[in-house]
Amino acid sequence: MPTANWNGAMLAQAKDSEVVIVEGNTYFPLTRINQEYFRPSEKHTVCPWKGTASYFDVIVNGQVNADAAWTYTTPKDAAKEIAGFVAFWRGVQVTPTP
Repeated sequence: MPTANWNGAMLAQAKDSEVVIVEGNTYFPLTRINQEYFRPSEKHTVCPWKGTASYFDVIVNGQVNADAAWTYTTPKDAAKEIAGFVAFWRGVQVTPTP
């Protein structure tokens, strides 16, 4: 069962069948993240084939991991399977490793 952890907190957990792996990143359904640790960030990036990503700061025990999670709210058709999913980086440990 994949999990995402940072600073001693479980940020997300889902069944294997619920996650999507794209370009080596594990995307968790937004319904499987612990909302208490997330705050929308001002950061946005554009991927030529996925579309525009919106980021979240992850906050645990008063520590902020800026822009450590991202989502494609309305991805391009080529990436429609990750609409409503979130992925992690910047020190967030995702296990099992894809």
